[in-house]
Parts: sequence; C-alpha cells; structure tokens
Amino acid sequence: MLTRRGAFALALVLAAFAAPASAQNFTKQVTIIVPYAPGGTSDIIARVVGPELSKAIGQPVIVENKPSSSGNIGADFVAKSAPDGHTLLITDAGTLATQPNLVKKLSFDVQKDLVPITLVMFSPYLFAVHPSVPVSTLQELIAYDKANPGKLNVGTSGVGSIQHLTALVIAKKYGLKWGIVPYRGGAAAIRAVVSNESNVIFNGALATQPFVVQNQLKGIAVSGEKRLPAVANLPTFKELDMPIVDTGSWQGFLTSKDTPPAMTARLNAELRKILAQPEIVKKMAELGGEVRTSTPDEFANWLNKAINDWGAVVKAENIQIDG
Repeated sequence: MLTRRGAFALALVLAAFAAPASAQNFTKQVTIIVPYAPGGTSDIIARVVGPELSKAIGQPVIVENKPSSSGNIGADFVAKSAPDGHTLLITDAGTLATQPNLVKKLSFDVQKDLVPITLVMFSPYLFAVHPSVPVSTLQELIAYDKANPGKLNVGTSGVGSIQHLTALVIAKKYGLKWGIVPYRGGAAAIRAVVSNESNVIFNGALATQPFVVQNQLKGIAVSGEKRLPAVANLPTFKELDMPIVDTGSWQGFLTSKDTPPAMTARLNAELRKILAQPEIVKKMAELGGEVRTSTPDEFANWLNKAINDWGAVVKAENIQIDG
C-alpha cells in the first residue's frame, strides 16, 4: 500500500513519462502555408486535407497562400516560424529540392531549417498546349517548333521550378527553341496558357487535368509510366522515350526546425491516416494524382537525393538566381 509520500513520488514519475505525449498536443490554430497562388496542386491538397486535420487534432486549421516564384517566400516563412508544429508547409518538394543549387542567396537552408513530415502524393505532369497551337503529338510539336523557332513559350511556376528544368531538358534533347516564361505558381501558369499568353505547359495533373478534359488545353503526353484514366488517349513519357520520365509534382508537408520529434511523429501519423481515407485516395486519383506517403526519415532521404539529382541538372544548364 502506497503512503501519501509514495503516491506523490509515483505521480511525479508518471508525469515525467507522460511529458513526451503532452508535447504532441495541439494547443492553438494550425496554419498550412501554401507558397503558391490559389488553385494549384499544393493549394488543392491543403484544402482537402485541412478540414480532416482539424477534426483529428481538435483545433482550427486554416490555409494561407504566400505566393512567389518557386515558393521560397512561403518556405522561408515556415522555416522561421515557432518550432511547435503549428505552422506547416505544403509544397512541390521537387521544386524545393532545386533551390540549394539554384539560388545564390537563399534565405533559408532547405536541409537544416525545414523538417520533413511526410510525402503526400505524386501528380504526373500533363504536357499540354493551347488549342490554337496546330499540333496534337510530340513529333508534330517538334516539327512545328523547328519551323517556327521562338514562337512557342512554356509557362512555368517559376524560375528553377521542376517545370522550368523539365522544359530545358526536353528542349535540349529535341533541339527546341521555345521560350520559358516564369509565373507565380502553377495556377498562374495554367491561366496564362489557357488565355494563350503562353502556349505550352508542364504542370501537375491534379491542377491541369480538368482544363484538358474541358478542352481548354490540348494534351500531348503525361509524365511517368502510367496513362491517366481521364485522359487515357495521351501517351506517357516512357512510351515516347522522353527524358526524365518520372518528372512531376511531388508534394510534401514540412515544418520548422527544432520542432519536437514527438510533434513531427504525431503530424506524420495524422496526415497519413487522412491520406489513407478511401474517399481522399479516390478524389486524388480522379484528379490525376497518386497518394504516396512516407515516414519523416524516408522523406528526408528522398529530399536529399532530389537535391543531388536536380542539382546536377542546374549545374549542367548553368542556371543561377541571385535570390
């Protein structure tokens, strides 16, 4: 039988063991920062996941857009936020991976100042053109570009984005002379191509497929190895023997450095449960995406590899931004 002193000591021990669990609790509103304009892939995911995360943690979850070229303003904001897991970044992880080798004066360190939580999904790129461009296949586009050098412009989500690098690699392989025009995120690039301000786009299917289905854009191909059911007539990059077959929009959640590991683990668990919900898996698939989650360590390893791989492309193309 415990004495009062013994019971008090036991309570202290139990409290000590309970401390890590309490660190996982959410005590205020959570903000998901989308570093691009509304309507793009990251924004769509944030607004699908946000309400479910709110239910899971018992706190409000809001989505805030901080658009900029390549998403660096939003990423910097999260990197400098309080290390408590209440400010999250949802971003194109591939484009994030290009920044260390691309930007001379990057205001944050991708590998040190941001903590990976989980990969979210892969959305292959839809390679599409404005309907006024008189081509329907890759070979027709190559022939048209060579007959009209400099007439075509590729709209991208920003300088150094994966869209930008993809357009450069493809142009190099086929000897294309198209221009590359940066916008403030994928949604802005889509609007520009739909309005024929620019006329070629490589962008995540999650945000781009509806415009192809509605004939506001004309599909040419889809990156990756699988055709998309909604646009099953479009060949894959693999079928066409195009370079960088697996290029596309890899989305992921991150938070600020020094966030307690217990909080990162809780966020990882909650987000992966949400993304495993059949209705969300179905919604992502209908929009042209494939849910692909990970542990924080798996995401960190993926990001490190992507930084090295895309860094080689940046250096080969001799691209650099002052920041």
